[in-house]
Amino acid sequence: MSSLRALSYINGEWLDTGRVKTDIINPYSGERIGTSYLASSEDIEQALSSAQHAKKQIAGISAIERSRLLTKAATLLEEQKDHFAKLISLELGKPLKNTRDEVSRSIETLAQSAEEANRLIGETIPGNVSSRGQGAMAMTFKVPVGVVLAITPFNAPLNLICHKVGPAFAGGNVIILKPAPQTSAVATAFVELLLEAGFPEAGLQLVIGGVDAGKQLVTDDRTNLISFTGGAAGGEHITTSAGLKKVLLELGGNGATIVHHDADIEQAASMCAKTGFSNSGQSCISVQRIYVHQEMMPSFTEVLKQKVEQLVVGDPLSSESDIGCMVDVQAAQRVEAWIQEAESMGAQLLCGGKRNGASITPAILLNPPKQAKVVCEEVFGPVVSILPYEELEEAIKEANDSRYGLQAGIFTNQLDVALHAAKELEAGGVVINGTSNFRLDHWPYGGIKRSGLGREGPRFAIEEMTETKMVVLPNGL
Repeated sequence: MSSLRALSYINGEWLDTGRVKTDIINPYSGERIGTSYLASSEDIEQALSSAQHAKKQIAGISAIERSRLLTKAATLLEEQKDHFAKLISLELGKPLKNTRDEVSRSIETLAQSAEEANRLIGETIPGNVSSRGQGAMAMTFKVPVGVVLAITPFNAPLNLICHKVGPAFAGGNVIILKPAPQTSAVATAFVELLLEAGFPEAGLQLVIGGVDAGKQLVTDDRTNLISFTGGAAGGEHITTSAGLKKVLLELGGNGATIVHHDADIEQAASMCAKTGFSNSGQSCISVQRIYVHQEMMPSFTEVLKQKVEQLVVGDPLSSESDIGCMVDVQAAQRVEAWIQEAESMGAQLLCGGKRNGASITPAILLNPPKQAKVVCEEVFGPVVSILPYEELEEAIKEANDSRYGLQAGIFTNQLDVALHAAKELEAGGVVINGTSNFRLDHWPYGGIKRSGLGREGPRFAIEEMTETKMVVLPNGL
């Protein structure tokens, strides 16, 4: 793959000349693999102005045409599947096993968005339920919000862009996309693909930049809706600075999974090993806290340790690797420090936790205190903690004792236990006989508490990214 470039695409032009440049670094090797050209404040002003002026044009594109363009984009992504998988692995350090799956999910997300573009339906509402409305009728229509600002993270750089761009365009909106700086080359390549598919130039602005670029976009009144995926601190800042506009937040989590005394140990340990360490644990719903019934502790711990030690840590571009590296050395150093803190507070490190550059071997901690960062904060790294419990209510209470509430899981063979846990666990989603880390892209995805506002998934995101307009006929038809 030739040297990578990340460029802003604003008002129909790719911008590089005269822009501030930064290196694109392969986190696994530490080598420079390309150049990122940062948008200036003037560039961002142009993006906002262009988006504002294009609202009527994009809203006027028929639903069938929006659907056709999204379908074409999905087809092109299928044709370029290997290219995008390698690009994500190269820029992020995510293993090919995971990036191939991410591209497949991205294709599905675009295809689902194309389907939903044709389902923007309203309803008729009679007025005669009121004494003042005899003979009256109201009709509702779905209309675009206008300009959607999509701010995406590095950990699923293609799929999470698709989860914002696909529904936003399906709903007839203009999009300003600001991807994570760490994976801006992936975003650049995807915008190129959208243009190849025939997307209108005026319908999409791509801004390459960091925190300052985000602040300028968030606070501007010309953005009508902000869809942000990232950390809770960033989400909180957006809510206090965005002003009067819609805000959708998909934030962090410290996913809890309960392994009850009647669980299938082999199944539970296998799934915790797989979903606790994929993408080096850099997932909002990654398994982090595993509450295991006291009776099952010895057997579960032994099986989980065995399966985790079998995971292959290596070159992300190797098909043999289960785990690549973290996004950068600084992130790996933070996780290393959190592991050491837990040990100093009494936790036992059963395996892993060794850092080499941006890579950390998969770590299992036994019984860290709830005050340890690996328990009460979002690790976002290859670490799981095993925590014993005696009564189910105790496990549910501990799982809920968190500022986050994205997803949770429980392993049990008792239907009443499963349904009770599903009711009582404070999370946006509960997975029965599965871990917190399970998502299908057409399902409503999102959290409560500091895990976010609103829901993703094409159907549900489009609902958020459109307004309901009412037309009233006081005298009926």
